[in-house]
Amino acid sequence: MDINKKFGGSAHDVFEEQFKNDTVGLVSIEDFKRKRQRIDEFVEAEAAKKLAREEDERRQREVDRVKRQRIETNKLSFAQDDEEQEEVVIPFKKKISKDPNVDTDFLPDAAREERERLERELLIQEYKEEQERVKNEMVEVTYSYWDGSGHRRSILVKKGTTIGHFLEACRRMLEKEFPELRTTTSEQLMYVKEDLIIPHSFSFYDLIINKARGKSGPLFHFDVHEDIRLQHNAKVEKDESHAGKIVERKWFDRNKHIFPASRWEVYDPNKTFDSYTIRGGEVTKKR
Repeated sequence: MDINKKFGGSAHDVFEEQFKNDTVGLVSIEDFKRKRQRIDEFVEAEAAKKLAREEDERRQREVDRVKRQRIETNKLSFAQDDEEQEEVVIPFKKKISKDPNVDTDFLPDAAREERERLERELLIQEYKEEQERVKNEMVEVTYSYWDGSGHRRSILVKKGTTIGHFLEACRRMLEKEFPELRTTTSEQLMYVKEDLIIPHSFSFYDLIINKARGKSGPLFHFDVHEDIRLQHNAKVEKDESHAGKIVERKWFDRNKHIFPASRWEVYDPNKTFDSYTIRGGEVTKKR
C-alpha cells in the first residue's frame, strides 16, 4: 500500500511524526545512527518506488503512442482490416549501470539529495527542540532592588523569560513592600547586571547561550558567589557573580553621574571587555 494514501499525507510527514514519537529528550549516538539508517532505507525505498512508477508510465505512454500510430496508418492506407490485431513491440530502455570505480558524487542524484534534505531538516528540528527544552528549565535569579541601598531578593523564572517579563514579575513581588512601585510599570524599570543595563528584549537564555560577560563578572550566572580559587593567581579568570540590580529609570537619571550608576552602560553583545573591574580597579584579566 502506498504510504501516502495510507496515512493521508506525504511520506516525509509520516516519518517526521513517527520520529517525534520515537525521540523524546536526548538520544545516544547509537540511537541516532540507527535512526539515520532508517532514514536512508526509507528514502531509498521511496526513490525506488518512484522510479518504478515512472518506468511503468513511460512504457504505457509508448504503448499508447504505437497504437495511435498504427490506427492513423490504417486509416490512410486502407490496407489493413480493422479486425486484425497486430502485436505491439514495446521498445525496452536498457538500464545503464554506474561504474563502481568512478566517483559520481558530483552528478545529480535525486535519492541522495532527498536524503540530505531530510537529514538537514532532522538536525534543525532536533536543535529547535533542544532550545525549547533549555528555555523551559527553571533558574533562580538573585537580584537587588536598588533605591540608593540594596534590598536583596530572589525569584524563580524560566530561562526563556525576557528581561521585561522578569522585571514585571519582580515589580509585583516588591510593590507590597515598596509602595512607590505600585504606580510604576516594568518599562520604567532597569535590570543592571555586572554594570551593564540589559535591554528588555533579551532573555536569560540569550545571556546563557552566548556566555555573555559584563564589566565586573559573567552575565550568565544569576546567583551570588565569590571565587576563592587561586585568589592571588592573575593567570586564572575569576568567576565571581554579583546580584543584578533592579532600578527605576528616574533614579538612574538623577544619579547617573554618581557611583555606581556612573559605571553603567547599555549591554552590547558585540562589545567585549578585556578585564573585569570594580570601582575602576582591575579584578583579573581574562585569558
